[in-house]
Amino acid sequence: MIEEDQDLIDQSPPPPDPNPNPNSAIHPRRVSFEHGLLPIQKLVFADPIQTLAPVKRKLADAATNNRVGSGVIAEVLQISGDHARLVLETLGSVLHSEGDPLVGAKPEEVESVGADLRDLVLFLYIQSYKKLLPRTHKDSAAVADVWPSTSAFDGYLSALSPIQAKFLTLCSMYLCYVVSVLFLFSLCLIMIGPFEWFIWVVILVRSNSRRFMPSQADDEAHQLSYLQKHLANIISLLAEPVEGEGEGEESVVLSMEAFEHLGFLVQFGDKGSDVSPLSQATPFFANSDPDMPAVPVPASQVHDWLLQNIASALESITERISGKENGPSNASDQDDAMSDACDAPNKVASSGRGPCLIEGVSKTSLVKQASDLRGRSVKVVNCHDSVIYLLAPLRYATVHGCSDTTIVLGAVGKALRVEHCERVHVIAAAKRVCIANCRECVFFLGVNQRPLIVGDNHKLQVAPYNTYYSHLEEHMSEVGVEATINKWDKPLALGAVDPHDSLSHPAGVADAQAESAACVDPDQFINFLIPNWFNGEEIGSTKDNPFPLPDPYMAAQQRNLKNLEETRRSLRETPLEENRKKELSSALHVYFKDWLYASGNIRQLYCLQGD
Repeated sequence: MIEEDQDLIDQSPPPPDPNPNPNSAIHPRRVSFEHGLLPIQKLVFADPIQTLAPVKRKLADAATNNRVGSGVIAEVLQISGDHARLVLETLGSVLHSEGDPLVGAKPEEVESVGADLRDLVLFLYIQSYKKLLPRTHKDSAAVADVWPSTSAFDGYLSALSPIQAKFLTLCSMYLCYVVSVLFLFSLCLIMIGPFEWFIWVVILVRSNSRRFMPSQADDEAHQLSYLQKHLANIISLLAEPVEGEGEGEESVVLSMEAFEHLGFLVQFGDKGSDVSPLSQATPFFANSDPDMPAVPVPASQVHDWLLQNIASALESITERISGKENGPSNASDQDDAMSDACDAPNKVASSGRGPCLIEGVSKTSLVKQASDLRGRSVKVVNCHDSVIYLLAPLRYATVHGCSDTTIVLGAVGKALRVEHCERVHVIAAAKRVCIANCRECVFFLGVNQRPLIVGDNHKLQVAPYNTYYSHLEEHMSEVGVEATINKWDKPLALGAVDPHDSLSHPAGVADAQAESAACVDPDQFINFLIPNWFNGEEIGSTKDNPFPLPDPYMAAQQRNLKNLEETRRSLRETPLEENRKKELSSALHVYFKDWLYASGNIRQLYCLQGD
């Protein structure tokens, strides 16, 4: 009998391979962390599992077909109706399943469609995530003239009142001159108060303060570490209890349907391809009969398998990051998926999981069309004094750390995020826009949802969409942006302090509201002309701006055109001697040239000359 049992043991199948496809690694879904976080304090739980377990039960009790609307969300989470609606819209913009009804819901349908309870719980859980701190740029001299210059203390400094900020700035300037003396008397510094110590530390940090957004490898490692730490809690929120084999025993299992919702947080796939659905990457759900529900799996087994994959992926990423840090100083700082996009400002990655990266464009113009970017996600990073045209249908777009630049985006079907920019003009047709920590920027928007404004912003302006190109309406239709809905003038301002920032913030400012945006004066509104970049390509059907202009802007535009025609007519009809005509012509050229340089439109002229 013992020998028979031993034979059974020997013939039992080996434990499942943590990754049945050795060429397919686990990755975090970055869009959930980059576009799916809201600075609403009531959604950021100090202990997510202790808070969300009872919240899930309340939501489940009020759910219809396992879905909940904004009214239930507002009541259970004790937030306003606007914020509950924002939760649904944000979740819909980052969902992993394109087949979910919330993804394609029209604005008037969002409430009736609601969110799947499991997706909502995962969305609420990751609101506790804190972003990775930006790293110091390896070549600070190369980017020293590009705003913004941030430091680890900018979150604190931006939270101060103008008087406090001015006082701290004056103190910092003064202490810069005496810092060498302070070093000589370091023992004396021990005796001074904590506020003086803080100012001194600020000076030291700001001496090397130029920072930039983390690379994809850095972000992936940080996000995977977060998932690794919280994986047991996350799985417990999706699992269901069942009766065990023994009397009174109870075990926790995960069904294949519940497992698929983990696709909101992780995905498997090689570069350029993703395994879909998520369950097909597993040893316990792969090749399941679609007509017969798969047998639920013990939650502990799912946890162990995912944990092994995450540990393996982290080890691989750590080795890659370590290799780059120990390599030559001029090595690319980006991961393999985007390395070819960094070789030159005008080159775009032709494949890869990650977004197309456009970085460091300075004092030039750059154009990318649908053939370069179709269906891609794009990041425009640290560009200065340039004009950038991305005339393509896009999924997600991020503009980070740019200054004195005009950026024209075709159609963004999921979400656009603009952060840490100064004196930037953004022209975009998008379903959703989030603006964070920007100064003196103007946004010309055709946007289907209320523009979201968060963080430390100053002197922002919004205006209706003001341009077009021949394929614009085709691209909008492809990604689901509607021209009949434009909420450009209804910005929603949230917190001035981002709770997802890794910095600590002073007490009492967590609920401070962000500065909103003013509307551009209709008399200052002008159309933006996109140069003809389509030589040799088929011309599309768009002949004009597809977003209707509000009456005050249309009236101002017609008034300006009328004034222009009257000025032309008066110039033509005014009798002048030949020498006077030459003087007038010279004066007009001088004023036009001054306007070109003052407005930045000289860059447009260069584009037209090079076309």
